[in-house]
Amino acid sequence: MKEVYFYTRAQCPLCVEAKTVLGLVQEDVPFQLHEINIDESDELTEKYGLMIPVIECNGEVIQFGNVDYPTVKLKLES
Repeated sequence: MKEVYFYTRAQCPLCVEAKTVLGLVQEDVPFQLHEINIDESDELTEKYGLMIPVIECNGEVIQFGNVDYPTVKLKLES
């Protein structure tokens, strides 16, 4: 099973939308979701601060910012 890392932060409307998309994709493509609040790490804030939300799998950023179902599903199926 693939492991997906979802980098997020508080007060992030795009993050709420992305989490909904991830839930829908997870119904079709099984994966383990790890939600990480970047505000708890200076290193992650520096790395992803302007990109949030970020979805990563196998060390590769799948999508960030405006997250959409078709893109995430396609990348996780491959």
